[in-house]
Amino acid sequence: MANSKTKVITGTVRLSYANVWEPKSINGGAEKYSVSLIIPKDDKKTVAAINAAIDAAIEEGIGKFGGKKPNKAAIKLPLRDGDIERDDEAYAGSYFVNANSTTAPQIVDQKVQPILDCGEVYSGCYARVSINFYAFNSNGNKGIACGLGNIQKVRDGEPLGGKRNASEDFGAIDDDEFLA
Repeated sequence: MANSKTKVITGTVRLSYANVWEPKSINGGAEKYSVSLIIPKDDKKTVAAINAAIDAAIEEGIGKFGGKKPNKAAIKLPLRDGDIERDDEAYAGSYFVNANSTTAPQIVDQKVQPILDCGEVYSGCYARVSINFYAFNSNGNKGIACGLGNIQKVRDGEPLGGKRNASEDFGAIDDDEFLA
């Protein structure tokens, strides 16, 4: 259970690699719900809240780090720089955090009503997301991970991933033309 020091409700972020409706296995691992949150670098409030939650997770996780507080440079951290780590225009001028969970997030609209249409929340739309940070030490990898909580869609955005609508690919066919 996340505590208030390790939990963050983001400002408006953009969703990318949004696997929020069905869990997926990555590289043969356990199936998880996951999303990459693209956080504008000028959203100083969200970035500061994430950094504070990471620090709190490090403190809480000292037991996983052999009883000593690790140097941040020696562990994997979840807040990453999109300008450095991604060759993708969607990540330019942004940080990003990859969040996942084995349980499905609740997905709601601006009025906190459940969204049931899978097409409503997708890679490219904008949302607020509850996330929590926790320490891990697995197979020699040590760091802070990000758990996915719930998602509140804020607004639509240009879909990411190059998928086009059928109406962009095709025009209507006249019945006469179809029968020819």
